[in-house]
Amino acid sequence: MAAAASAAPVTSSSLPSRRGSSPALCPIHASSPLPRFLRGGGRRVTSSSFRSSRCGYPPSAALASRKSFVCSSSTSPVTSPSSSPLPSALLFDCDGVLVDTEKDGHRVSFNETFAERELGVSWDVQLYGELLKIGGGKERMTAYFNKTGWPAKAPKTEEERKDFIASLHKRKTDLFMALIEKKLLPLRPGVERLIDETLSKGVKVAVCSTSNEKAVSAIVSFLLGPDRANKITIFAGDVVPRKKPDPAIYLLAAETLGVDPASCVVVEDSAIGLSAAKAAGMKCIITKSGYTAEEDFVTADAVFDCIGDPPEARFDLSFCANLLQKQYVS
Repeated sequence: MAAAASAAPVTSSSLPSRRGSSPALCPIHASSPLPRFLRGGGRRVTSSSFRSSRCGYPPSAALASRKSFVCSSSTSPVTSPSSSPLPSALLFDCDGVLVDTEKDGHRVSFNETFAERELGVSWDVQLYGELLKIGGGKERMTAYFNKTGWPAKAPKTEEERKDFIASLHKRKTDLFMALIEKKLLPLRPGVERLIDETLSKGVKVAVCSTSNEKAVSAIVSFLLGPDRANKITIFAGDVVPRKKPDPAIYLLAAETLGVDPASCVVVEDSAIGLSAAKAAGMKCIITKSGYTAEEDFVTADAVFDCIGDPPEARFDLSFCANLLQKQYVS
């Protein structure tokens, strides 16, 4: 994104296994473990163009020798020396980072779509948590039906099933967007603050998500507002052929924005997003969400419960700059 790019969106797995386990591989993402139940708007870039407790932080002496650290309560934000060079770009995941959408947003919209089509399918909270280990809604449905059996009303050929899945996903996206437009799902604490600080310092901001581009654009436009949206580039949906944990979307963002991946800081909420960011050679801060609180974030550069607003802000842009100076990593 140029310094003041227009905010039209950029269009077009699984959790790292717990140490000591060797899960089966996902049929959609061949390098990713299979979920447990299956084991048994910004500038437009198209495919052709390619909870609230205060946080406490470890003492500074300990930070210097740690690869990553976890924060859960404090009265003041973690900051860095103002002399640290700022990141070239701050890249945000969408679902779980900007908005905690999954349980009461995407899951509900999937189930409403299944009910409308009379498919006899419903994803409860626990099952959907397992499905989230597969990046992408279309991929999620395909893997689920491949394992549990396709609905009687589904087509029989592979090509027709792709169209069937696409039509389900389109309807699910429309239902999800209605929730966003009605502002029934609020931004997470600190999102506006950090984005405003980042933009005010001339640092580029992008949203990089496996979710449908229209849904991501709706979140950015309706919840962040048009003024911010006009300065944010969106990379979403099928803009890249391989979704997280593949690093493709973050590498595309760096290339499109004209920045070095090593100068970018990513804000994610999931282990598959963390894997994608680290594989792209970027620093990654985790802000845990409802479905990801118990995931393994051992490779993260920092872990928080949220970004946070005063008086309980967890971190700021200076903290992101400090990560790039490796003051908090070994």
